[in-house]
Amino acid sequence: MKRISIDEYFLKIAAVVAERSTCRRRRVGAVAVLDKQILSTGYNGAAAKTKDCLELGCLREENSIPSGKMHEVCRAIHAEQNTIIQGCLHGVSLSGATIYCTHTPCILCAKMLVNAKIKRYVSYQNYSESEFEELFKEAEIDFEILKRPSSEISFLD
Repeated sequence: MKRISIDEYFLKIAAVVAERSTCRRRRVGAVAVLDKQILSTGYNGAAAKTKDCLELGCLREENSIPSGKMHEVCRAIHAEQNTIIQGCLHGVSLSGATIYCTHTPCILCAKMLVNAKIKRYVSYQNYSESEFEELFKEAEIDFEILKRPSSEISFLD
């Protein structure tokens, strides 16, 4: 049996976090990590204590809005945004952290991640836009797309 890499380990955790998503179009999960320790997690979904798309339906689908456009017409807060918010709520700085996320970021999340001073962003799936790449390059944030991790969990019996 081969041991999974640390990147695969945290990408798998991000995929599990995405299972909490209340988005009907795309489930996204993110994990902020520093020195192999999880700092915070987030998934895409409606603001706390408000009704979500699973209950009310998707505004973007109802209005035929393509992925990556008009982010403001959505009930959801993105996974990366929720990761930053959770860090703030619990007094945890993400400065120098790596973000492991199931998808690459939209430009709005990328700007927030730059200001949160993350150092690295790792994903296994592209979102519908790529504007973040130039911003990450300018802000010196390392960016990698890795192979999607196996959904299989191996146990030793």
